[in-house]
Amino acid sequence: MSKLYFRYGAMNSGKSTHLMQVAHNYEERGMKVILIKPATDKKGGDKLVSRLGVERKVDILCLEKMNIYEEIQKWQEVKFKVNCILVDEVQFMTKEQVDQLFKIAVVLDIPVICYGLRTDFMMEGFEGSTRLLLLAHSIEEMKTICKCGRKAILNGRKINGEFVFEGEQVAIDNIDNVQYESLCGHCYFRHKNNK
Repeated sequence: MSKLYFRYGAMNSGKSTHLMQVAHNYEERGMKVILIKPATDKKGGDKLVSRLGVERKVDILCLEKMNIYEEIQKWQEVKFKVNCILVDEVQFMTKEQVDQLFKIAVVLDIPVICYGLRTDFMMEGFEGSTRLLLLAHSIEEMKTICKCGRKAILNGRKINGEFVFEGEQVAIDNIDNVQYESLCGHCYFRHKNNK
């Protein structure tokens, strides 16, 4: 039986780069992959964009009401047998879509590997990530470091270069002067308490 995987990490932990490497590994062996990202992630439009400068067009730009299970069934019937599904920015998916990814792994027997954030800049869970933490067969942390050298586990949001700790949950990196910084717990609270 195939599995649903959740690989999470703070910003700059190499999630998108790792996803593209996994896609390359499958394709190098003659296997077919489908790359998916939620349309909520405006960065790169219909492309996955890595901070290393690597980018790749996605196969499915997932809209909020899209049924991913039905979409993959169509691909299998019309285009080709799918060997693996890779999802970037999975935190932006709905609970129902994560349930559909789980069903793809179990019923269609296709491995589904999801990459995303566990929490937002306010230390709150995202809908997609929260559901994955409950359903994924395998959960793996991708590590990165804070500027202080400690392991980063949180995401600090900056607007115009200043840390903010309130606002809408979703604001995309490098759009409207928004940036994110990976932070350890110590530095997160140090910046928050300086507000």
